[in-house]
Amino acid sequence: MRDRVPNLARARVLISNDDGVDAPGIKALERAMKRVAGEVWVVAPETEQSAASHSLTLRQPLRIHKRGARRFAVTGTPTDAVLLGVQHVMKDARPDIVLSGVNRGGNLGEDVTYSGTVAAAMEGTLLGIPSVAFSLVTPDGAKSHWSTAEHWVEQVMKRLAGVAFQPGVLINVNIPDVPPAAVTGIEVTRQGRRKIGCEIQEGRDPKGKPYYWIGAQRDEDRSRPGTDLEAVGRGAVSLTPLSMELGHRGMMKTLKEALG
Repeated sequence: MRDRVPNLARARVLISNDDGVDAPGIKALERAMKRVAGEVWVVAPETEQSAASHSLTLRQPLRIHKRGARRFAVTGTPTDAVLLGVQHVMKDARPDIVLSGVNRGGNLGEDVTYSGTVAAAMEGTLLGIPSVAFSLVTPDGAKSHWSTAEHWVEQVMKRLAGVAFQPGVLINVNIPDVPPAAVTGIEVTRQGRRKIGCEIQEGRDPKGKPYYWIGAQRDEDRSRPGTDLEAVGRGAVSLTPLSMELGHRGMMKTLKEALG
């Protein structure tokens, strides 16, 4: 059975992120959805949880702090926030949609395996709710065009209304960080290749002990047509469907043949 994004005017929307409940991106997402959705709730990490991936807090208690009408901060990861949002904060009437973001910085290619933004949408997907992750592809140190994110979030969600999500599938959206009118449109893409941590910085602390810092350098290929990297590089909003099923059927066949 497929889950459909409902009529937005009647939809109950749960918003989360990994940049924290006070980040400008989640406020842009909240503003955009309040213009088109029936009811908007925010349940997000209290502090930044970038690169938290799909981690879940199991060995210490979590706390929920009310920050306003339908706004809550969770002392945990993006996964914790969505889980508590659905199973506790909104337990009397579950959300129709889970949205994550808008992340400051792209989640392209292999970024999705580290991303807390994408992980929040993963948790919504595992709970059986249509889920979408949004990111603004902002270069380090650059000023972010939050008005672009706000405008194109609304456009994307209007087009997704009524779309049937296959089980175990979420949508990863990346928005180019340009003025709203400079965006060339919306394109459906596949994952590109982009690996963080290609350079590791080494140094010594004041006591002379060595330390290592994983930098933001990425080895990426923006030349492959049809990928999220290539589309965003041309100024398009990329929509990439991601599956929670990580098993590889081709390799299963190879292993069965090898093992007899």
